[in-house]
Amino acid sequence: MPLIPEEPQIHESVPGPRTVPAAGRTAPTPRPVPGPRPAAPRPGNPGARAVPAPPARRAAHGPEAAGPASAPQIQLIPAPAEGALDAADEAVDLLLDSGRAPGEILVLTTGGPHPWAAHELSFGEASYWAQQDAVDDVFYADAAADRSAGRPVVVVAVNGGADAEVTRALPAALKRAGALLVVCGDPQRVNALLSVGV
Repeated sequence: MPLIPEEPQIHESVPGPRTVPAAGRTAPTPRPVPGPRPAAPRPGNPGARAVPAPPARRAAHGPEAAGPASAPQIQLIPAPAEGALDAADEAVDLLLDSGRAPGEILVLTTGGPHPWAAHELSFGEASYWAQQDAVDDVFYADAAADRSAGRPVVVVAVNGGADAEVTRALPAALKRAGALLVVCGDPQRVNALLSVGV
């Protein structure tokens, strides 16, 4: 099923982009709808409690199987490969501004690593992956990394990578997303690869 780019959501109370647009990008990136959120209070608010990572989905069998879990919302933010990281960063900013806790967001890249991931990996794999397990901040990883755990919101920057890699990455990202999957990339490429992967 092809993804249709979202109409830009304009809210007077939401500030504009915080990053400098990539060279060659003339229009601001359409902003995603924040998506569904759990009713639990957010960290940082008085009386708030930490939001744990979602439990791993288990396959249920037999008559005791519960009904199917609701599928996450999927949003496509049009961006060229060279602007996909900027679009993902803008999506994260909007999600945080809308009240999402940083530990609820996972950002995956299909091409080169996000600068944050490259920096943190320079301190070693153990401390890098420990940050994911702490679930107290946005975590950035390669889309092909099997160790990436699920989170309520997954943002995928289609910033390169071979078609076969991106075709595997998108369904894997959907499985990791509890409530919302935001894909930042070229709509024609994303839709073409999704139709091949189905």
